[in-house]
Amino acid sequence: MEVKAVKFYENGFMTQPFACGLEDGVDKFDAKIKYRSSLQNFLIDTGKEVILVDTGTPEDFPDPVVDETTQIFLGVKIQNYVDALKSLGYQPEQVSKILITHKHPDHTGALKHFPNAKIFISRVEADAMKLDGENVVRVDFTDGAYKNFDKSQKIADGIYYVFAPGHTSGNSIVIVEDGGLNYIIHGDVTYTDEALYMNKLSVATEDKVAARDTLNKVREFIKNNPTVYVSTHTPLGYENIENKKVVDLDNMPEPIPPVEVETKKATGKYVCSICGYVYDPAEHDGVKFEDLPADWKCPICKNGKDKFNKA
Repeated sequence: MEVKAVKFYENGFMTQPFACGLEDGVDKFDAKIKYRSSLQNFLIDTGKEVILVDTGTPEDFPDPVVDETTQIFLGVKIQNYVDALKSLGYQPEQVSKILITHKHPDHTGALKHFPNAKIFISRVEADAMKLDGENVVRVDFTDGAYKNFDKSQKIADGIYYVFAPGHTSGNSIVIVEDGGLNYIIHGDVTYTDEALYMNKLSVATEDKVAARDTLNKVREFIKNNPTVYVSTHTPLGYENIENKKVVDLDNMPEPIPPVEVETKKATGKYVCSICGYVYDPAEHDGVKFEDLPADWKCPICKNGKDKFNKA
């Protein structure tokens, strides 16, 4: 069994208020403190089949533009998701299963490229996405508890799909047991590992109560099981895999500062930092984002204009 990272963005950042500010308030954190960010999803090679956990951004996903208001910058695109997969030595036709942690486009944007794969997704998220088709498996987590988590579905030997709502109302995580270690591929339970150690939740959360319960369960699991924490939005996600780094919640590693980011010219498009929805004036009768009403909400995740970044 091997867990591998499919890398397609690098050298980004997120601010501490974005990563940690849900419960205490963003004003309790320092926006000058920034953590490294990136974007990668993951692959499980069992030796018998190839299973993906999430599937990247759409090919036409715009490059974000950084300014003084940017809360999270995914980084610079290295390559498209499918090309990143191929660079690991895999073809889309080899993929037999895709496990979706949640509905956002940076986790579901390349689903159409996998003709032979069954797509496993919680019923809540499938309904939210209006995702249909003979290859879509709406998961109800009927296999009962897994360790300290209430609901799970066994996908294959050593691979468990676990209901873990909060970031979205139907959010799930994937736990892989291999070589005495437990790899938690968690989507966006936290955006950076520093938040896991600090026991803080990101403002990018649909259900605050459920998110707290899920993070509590994740931390309890880590305390009782040797765990490699596999994150989507920080390079620690793949560095932890490469080093088989087991989490010690009492000893947070020293954060590595992000690289300096070059500003670019804005296109007029805006991207939701929570769900990845792209507002393009050309698709809205030419109405500029700045001219939308103050109470306008993202049509996908219902967050306000302040959660959008220039692209």
